Amino acid sequence: MANIDRSLVAGLPSFAGLSAEQIDEVLREAQVLRYPKGANVFQQDEAAHSFFVLLHGHLRVYRLTPDGQQVVVRYVSQGEVFGVAMAIGRTTYPATANAVVDSIALAWPSAAWPRLVSRHPALAANTLQTVGSRLQEANTRVVEMSTEQVERRVAHALLRLAGQAGRKVEAGVRIDFPISRQDVAEMTGTTLHTVSRILSAWEEKGLVEGGRQRITLRDPHRLMLLAEGEADGD
Repeated sequence: MANIDRSLVAGLPSFAGLSAEQIDEVLREAQVLRYPKGANVFQQDEAAHSFFVLLHGHLRVYRLTPDGQQVVVRYVSQGEVFGVAMAIGRTTYPATANAVVDSIALAWPSAAWPRLVSRHPALAANTLQTVGSRLQEANTRVVEMSTEQVERRVAHALLRLAGQAGRKVEAGVRIDFPISRQDVAEMTGTTLHTVSRILSAWEEKGLVEGGRQRITLRDPHRLMLLAEGEADGD
């Protein structure tokens, strides 16, 4: 494999605590893969052949339920490790990862995982911390869907996405990758009709601004109050 420049991963949480020499050793087993918009990095229930770090772009991770319903699990942003099925005791991928924009990732064979984490315990610790954070986020979303009204769930989802991949613009904070109202519906366990009604009402009140698969939070503070049930979205 071609040598990969260490600067590509410098400062990424996955490599925290590793020396320059250790990073070079880990990178020697990686390859750079490109995924055009719309391409799958891997599919649900496929054998977990590789694990990855996203260098550029954004990925949408979703699951299909037994009755064929699509549920958006999360989005992967630049710098994140993903697809480490072995770290959670799986031999298959639990979901599908799809590129929402042209994306680039580093990939390692899954078979290399036990050896790499044995030689570099910090790599295992960093990955487990990431997995733990995602489990906590998933638990939070389950509680939200079980106990909160849909307006609060939508507000939480938009704030979470803005926190993960928000970019300040003149109008507010823009979620910096294409996201549709259908995506928001699949993240919050509701229907496209309901999300469209909520976002249209919020647009009229100046809370958000929609575009072609773009959402800008014009008043994040007010949305935070809505998410916490301290303000009325209507």
